[in-house]
Amino acid sequence: MTTRHRPPGVLRRAATTAAAGALALAGALALPATPAQADATTSGDVIANLWSYNWNSVASECTDVLGPNGYGAVWVAPPAESLKQSSYYWWDVYQPYSYNLSGRFGTAAQFASMVDACHDAGVKVYTDAVINHTAAQTGTGYNGTTITNKYDTPDWDPDDFHTSAECSDSDLIIDDWSNLNEIQNCELLGLPDLETEDEDVRSGIAAYLNKQIALGVDGFRIDAAKHMPVADLNAIWAKLNTTTAGSAPYIFQEVYPGSTPAASDYYSAGDVLDFSYASKLKSSFQGNVSDLESLSSSGVLTPANSVSFVTNHDTERNGLHMSYKDGDTYRLANVFQLAYKWSTPTVYSGFEFSSSDQAPPNSSGFVTDTNCAGGWYCLQRDTAITGMVKWHNAVGSESVSNWSTKSSSVIGFGRGTAGYVAINNGSSATTYTFATGMADGTYANVIDNGATTVTVSGGSATLTIPAKSAIAFHDGEFTPCTTCEDDDDDSTSTVTATFNEYAATTSGQDVYVVGSISALGSWDTSKAVKLSSSGYPVWSGAVSVPVNTSFEFKYIKKDSSGNVTWESNANRSASTTTSAVGLNNSWNVASANATDVTFHVTATTDLGTNVYVVGSIAALGSWNTADAIPLSSASYPTWSKPVIVPKSTAFEYKFVKKNSSGTVTWESGTNRSYTTGSSSGYSTGDTWK
Repeated sequence: MTTRHRPPGVLRRAATTAAAGALALAGALALPATPAQADATTSGDVIANLWSYNWNSVASECTDVLGPNGYGAVWVAPPAESLKQSSYYWWDVYQPYSYNLSGRFGTAAQFASMVDACHDAGVKVYTDAVINHTAAQTGTGYNGTTITNKYDTPDWDPDDFHTSAECSDSDLIIDDWSNLNEIQNCELLGLPDLETEDEDVRSGIAAYLNKQIALGVDGFRIDAAKHMPVADLNAIWAKLNTTTAGSAPYIFQEVYPGSTPAASDYYSAGDVLDFSYASKLKSSFQGNVSDLESLSSSGVLTPANSVSFVTNHDTERNGLHMSYKDGDTYRLANVFQLAYKWSTPTVYSGFEFSSSDQAPPNSSGFVTDTNCAGGWYCLQRDTAITGMVKWHNAVGSESVSNWSTKSSSVIGFGRGTAGYVAINNGSSATTYTFATGMADGTYANVIDNGATTVTVSGGSATLTIPAKSAIAFHDGEFTPCTTCEDDDDDSTSTVTATFNEYAATTSGQDVYVVGSISALGSWDTSKAVKLSSSGYPVWSGAVSVPVNTSFEFKYIKKDSSGNVTWESNANRSASTTTSAVGLNNSWNVASANATDVTFHVTATTDLGTNVYVVGSIAALGSWNTADAIPLSSASYPTWSKPVIVPKSTAFEYKFVKKNSSGTVTWESGTNRSYTTGSSSGYSTGDTWK
């Protein structure tokens, strides 16, 4: 039986200091705490997920934005020391080297100061707890820890990890995702799997979490929870101290979708992040938002046991859910999440990226301060979002009422008589009259930070809702945000265009995109946008371009001397709406003569090894493995990627594996063959041989 409490409530430093002193005196005598669950029916429960922010930036954000605008809690990155490898990929921090709290995001002292600052602002702190495993790669960590044997770390000895005998699989790697024993006792991508059934291991994990609790941490997001039995988790929670606020630490868990185990299996151990909720929002906002009327019966998790989100650091990269690249549609989905009465909501903020592994802005791997003007996208500061956090807090526990579907793109609903929201997911402004159920009067529109007002007469309001936007108002006083991004900035007039170009290059060459609009240099090659080679030979980059605009573009290569080589085909063309757009191309393959083939291959790999496709035509590298196309592991063990190739063309291909040292392993057997036609949407379904 779990104890329920409101996770975000107002927390002041005086009370925290007193509680911390009592905890220090109590020491090991502190009573075990039962993991608590969120209650989304009360105010101040919105969680800001400031993913990959360093500790100084989190502290500033709590003080300047989160606290003043009614956020209840901040969820931050894993604080443990982690792997530091040469590319500084974001996933370094999910490979713990030691439970030392000095790491990629700052020192232990900066971490403690961040917790204090957030508490002073009335914001609770939840950390990402990576407790299922340690690092798969040896090397040196962000605090100088050196590991030469991945099963021997400062915190753990080899006998603290599961063996192949215990997981009943000779290679020790999870490759049967329907086998519960493999999922919970084998290694996820080669990450050493801790024996959480062992009492010493449970105590060691609890000690790491209690160290954070003693500094004021209020709860934990449990990474890879599905890879640990519920009984083991509950045994660890029983060893946790109460927080400095005197309550049980709040627990919410990552249970990634799959055949087994089920998310509901983890309800007894805490709340569960609801992937199905995010999937429903994506399908509705990329389809018909009117479908959201049946959200509660659509298969999403029960509200009393779940935490909702629109996207997270994994799913914005693998395409499962929406991302900032979806522009105003993404923001609108977050508006809905904050408006609809369901589970505890989270608002995700991270850094911009052009490739899935890309590192956050850093200096020698250490994450630099967040700059919302470039490199980061700070949704938590958007006036529409801060307005909706206040709206969410104001309507409290009121039920959804007065639902109105005006079209497949336009909906409206209230929360009792406390507030009303109308959402337009269409591409043009629209005007409708809504029965709000609210008292007659004039109300501030929280979406535009109170710049406009709404008049309710006879319980109804006639609203003109801008394209891809909303109008929301609530009973009571509204305080505008003074530290937010105005709703009339470029975010409403531009959208992200992501350019992906296959282009083999020689040493010293880079690939750029240039085009007919100023965002693409207005055909001036000196102002062309440089693309990233991190996914070579696919060069990628995200550019903010005007909404509802047609433009032409081309790719060019520049060498170290500044010499420019243009593609030989005709200008390419594209058009934007109000949603993000992705443009996939291949060097010298004209768009009119191109089609796409999505390559799928089922292949298991060790961590650090990736799968590529290479073939007989230029678009597939002409058998040069250096120019092979990297496939995505988002649906591991299936690796996939769409590739732009010529229409009506026969070619041969094969899959290869490359490890972190660049060693290439070819699959066995004869070359595979394929022939494209004159249409589009081709795909393969292969298995590594």
